[in-house]
Amino acid sequence: MTLSADLARARSEEDVKDAYLKALGLSPKDYSKGLVDIQTDAVWFEAKGSPAAPLLMFAQLLVYVRSARLRGEPVPAFLAVIDPEKGAILQTEVALPVLEDANIAWPASGSAAGKELAAQIAPYVSAHFTTYARWVAMIGSELGIANAADHATLFFADIMHDGERSAYASVGAQLGTFDGRPAFTLRGASGFLPVTNLRAYNDFWAIYLRPPEVKHRRWLLERRDSLLPIDEQKFKGAFYTPLHIVDKAYEQLLATLGEGWQDRYIVWDMCCGVGNLEVKHSNYRNVFMSTLDQVDIDIMRANNICLGAEMFQYDYLNDDVTDFGQIDYSLTNKVPTALRQAIADAKAGVEGAKPILVLINPPYAESGSGIAKGDENKIGVEKTRINGAMHELNLGYASKELFAQFLIRIRQELPNSTLAMFSTLKYVNAPNFEPFRRVWRGKYLDGFVVHSRAFDGLNGDFPIGFLIWDQSQHEVIGDISTRALDRTGALIGEKTYVVRPTTSLLNAWISPPQARGELALPLSNALTVSRNPRKKLSCAGSVGYLFAGNNDLQNAATGTCLTSSIYTGRNGGGSYVLPDNLCHSAVIFAVRRLIRPTWLNDRDQFLQPSKPLSDEWKSDCLVWMLFNGSNLTAGADGLRWNDREWSLINHFIPFTEAHVGAKGRFESDFLVRYMENMAFSSEAQAVLDEGRKLWARFHATDFPRTIRDELKLGRPDAGWYQIRRALQAYGDPELTDFDPFSTVYAALSAKLRPMVYDLGFLPE
Repeated sequence: MTLSADLARARSEEDVKDAYLKALGLSPKDYSKGLVDIQTDAVWFEAKGSPAAPLLMFAQLLVYVRSARLRGEPVPAFLAVIDPEKGAILQTEVALPVLEDANIAWPASGSAAGKELAAQIAPYVSAHFTTYARWVAMIGSELGIANAADHATLFFADIMHDGERSAYASVGAQLGTFDGRPAFTLRGASGFLPVTNLRAYNDFWAIYLRPPEVKHRRWLLERRDSLLPIDEQKFKGAFYTPLHIVDKAYEQLLATLGEGWQDRYIVWDMCCGVGNLEVKHSNYRNVFMSTLDQVDIDIMRANNICLGAEMFQYDYLNDDVTDFGQIDYSLTNKVPTALRQAIADAKAGVEGAKPILVLINPPYAESGSGIAKGDENKIGVEKTRINGAMHELNLGYASKELFAQFLIRIRQELPNSTLAMFSTLKYVNAPNFEPFRRVWRGKYLDGFVVHSRAFDGLNGDFPIGFLIWDQSQHEVIGDISTRALDRTGALIGEKTYVVRPTTSLLNAWISPPQARGELALPLSNALTVSRNPRKKLSCAGSVGYLFAGNNDLQNAATGTCLTSSIYTGRNGGGSYVLPDNLCHSAVIFAVRRLIRPTWLNDRDQFLQPSKPLSDEWKSDCLVWMLFNGSNLTAGADGLRWNDREWSLINHFIPFTEAHVGAKGRFESDFLVRYMENMAFSSEAQAVLDEGRKLWARFHATDFPRTIRDELKLGRPDAGWYQIRRALQAYGDPELTDFDPFSTVYAALSAKLRPMVYDLGFLPE
């Protein structure tokens, strides 16, 4: 029976769930049911037994996502809503910004999500079917074009035409007629591309007026980049640099290079796009602009942008690069003679030669796991000729980054130039760029950082730097101070980015013990077995596993947890916890989770402490870890993996059975023995006292089977994760009040938070 037939027979919410589970071929080991109706590693489903508004269902799911993030638990890549009539799916990343909206009052439970919340999240999750998307669906998809990026070029040829003549000169494609029907010509393609579905074509242009008003045409042409597939945007660097940020860049260049810099310097932008970085320049005869796409050149010429500048199509990472990584302009003869001469004169130090300024906003793509998935654009990153030369330099991870590839060619081709570049800050302080920094050097002159959301097409909240470097001075990159601008370009303060060797970072503070035991149960959450993980070995004497992913604040919020077996839910990083490294493990856990990441600090690296740690600080961190939402330790039976049943032993119970009224014996009393001679601050003791009350309430509660099964409550040694989730799911506010606990835990957090900086774990 088909999905539609099963849904037609559905009489309840459970019927709808079962219909989708059957259609998706999911077996019980692949999913769980609970507060989230169907939960897999990749997708969370909200189901309704009768037709419901998708926005209301997405609102309910986002309540669960928000709660999971606050607890430090993983969230899925996708959210799906289903009812008997329809289904919808949403990429979780698209909706994450709504969780940071301070104007939204989030309900305590998903079931309380109503129309008011749905209205507030609508701008973030509504699917706006754009004119361009409709054009592709009705017209573009019928043209037989393999490259999706060509649709953008054809769309502009169509929209800038009134049916008789074009409002613009060619922008890479033209609209005409062939055999009495509309047909396109496309640069690089032979023959005509006739419109095959004339009815759909006429229906489309019966809805929309073309060409757009004159005042809108240039804006539309400049924004062609936003219509490119997102991976191609990253590969080509097609992220529109907003003009108000360009203004700030020119102010910075004036302050750094001095009056008259636009007359004194030759400027080359190797990935100019449609020229936003150059439109503010006052002397175009000093400007050279190259770009991967000829269409960008056509657009600028059609708009009379940067008249007087020399523009040319050029693949900077491949053109004129020999098999030995040298530069030979005769290979393509694309580089203008005047620019070649300027480069030669600058290299030779010819008296009176104009210095060269590289002004650039390069692409941010990287290769990696996408290659295994057949991602052609990322394969393009991996296969550039400059990338091949970088492998010879043993630059490691940096070889995968397009902007780093630009820097390596610029270093070779223009060694005495001044570089003014928009980019992420990886090359400044990321640990995996340390080999790159040994090769690429320069004197930092000045710069600013700006919120990534100032740039169209960039997701996430992180700093984009506009940093100016003198490449003739081969200085090792050290700490850099910048001005900080918000997304509007307003000055909000200053920010220093600290550069330290990887040996001084927090993730090198303890040496992971050797894993030489039997196979270890791989987890992706407290009670969830990882799917298809690499098999890992256990460590003799371990009491848990501290997962600590990448060493920056950006990753710490969602990349830190304590589990009862090895955690393999992300890209690796972490250590087995033993009695002799528990103290350090608790400190690492607390330091990584105490500070909330912002767009400005999220690339900050955690450092090893610069001052001695007091016993009080250590015990405070231990208690803070034990009662944090990312403590995912658990006691459970019946976890199935590798064709056998597994159990989890919880070693992180800070109380005896008598203290909490347990009905059975705890398999481990490790933590009670570990803590018995420790002294606790008043703040930590208050957390222990309130935590014990919740632990006791858990053991005094007779939970229904649904909660017992979901959280695997068949053993007395349940962990904090199970206790908290069970009490919340049971939902009896008269018997279980979390407010007193939350108050004392917040007080302990407030005490510890400033000490993260005072003790040197993070730069001020």
